[in-house]
Amino acid sequence: MELTVKQENLTKALNAVGKVANTKTQLPILSNILLRTDKNRLLIAATNLEIAITQYIGAKVTKPGAITIPARLMTEFISSLPKESVELKVVGDNLHIKSGKYSSIINGYVADEFPELPTINESSSTRYSIKVDDFKKAVSQTIITTSNDSTRPILTGVYWHTHQGKLYLASTDGYRLSERCLFETNSELSVVIPTQTLQEVLRNISDESGEVDILFDETQVRFRIDEAEVISRLIDGKFPDYRQLIPSSSETKVLINKDDFIRITKIAGLFARESGGSVTLSADMAKSSLSIHSVASQLGENTSEANAEVSSDGRITLNSRYLSEALSVIDGDKVEFGFSGKLAPCLIRSTDKDSNYNHIIMPLKS
Repeated sequence: MELTVKQENLTKALNAVGKVANTKTQLPILSNILLRTDKNRLLIAATNLEIAITQYIGAKVTKPGAITIPARLMTEFISSLPKESVELKVVGDNLHIKSGKYSSIINGYVADEFPELPTINESSSTRYSIKVDDFKKAVSQTIITTSNDSTRPILTGVYWHTHQGKLYLASTDGYRLSERCLFETNSELSVVIPTQTLQEVLRNISDESGEVDILFDETQVRFRIDEAEVISRLIDGKFPDYRQLIPSSSETKVLINKDDFIRITKIAGLFARESGGSVTLSADMAKSSLSIHSVASQLGENTSEANAEVSSDGRITLNSRYLSEALSVIDGDKVEFGFSGKLAPCLIRSTDKDSNYNHIIMPLKS
């Protein structure tokens, strides 16, 4: 193999795929990335057997071929080079790299030892094309409530599913829940995509990206963005029937400016660190206000208050971090915050008429 590529393009591709390469694996080849020519392009790929990422970049190919190279060393070395042309040449099992006054030899492995990259049969799969902005927003709004608990793997991803002719994304960690409606569709879908996969897709989206092309079969999902491709296994299992947790109405309804809500939550959270983030929210109809009270036994206490439209008096205790994270992904300038008593789930959403996002937080016992 012998070719020339631009340093900027190679660095970008290595950074995109290299994070999937696993240095803590019993299979040393999985800590490598695959370099393989494809006509006038260079394929860069990595896999951990759960996720595979490929990226194509333009190249001036003198001699076709392939090799696998340690991901971390290759990525850090190429990113340290000046923005000039980089010459890559395979000699035996070694990759010779030259750029300007810099040259090095990296020991590699023959490409035949690299796992076969997964593929999806396009003719028998379910396909969606989603605008990049819509995809980024929907994924960002839902991955924040996925679980890290490996004993319940079904909750460690985002549930992509159709319901009454619409495509939804939903996730829960047992303490909170988020749901985003994307668009109407005639297809049927019910799959759970691992959180790490969606994070890798977000990492591969550039400012120039227009759409994300998504393909589902029974066991895998493929995301294609420009010249990048992410293929991942789906999580086996049945996602819980979460819709019963979304309140149809609330006894206390608060309409409040989102920035004000974020500010008083942040301030209250400073005093709530010692108490596991516990803060008590009080809605006062007579004063038209929402206040948040927090206590730190060693430091003191705080009460922060903001003007709000309040339907009735009420009090609820929540985790301040959960509340802050919910507010950070909600659209619009005004928020509807609803709850019924101290133990029922509370609902947070934008007051915008076209809002298609619900966020539920389970209260703490006060």
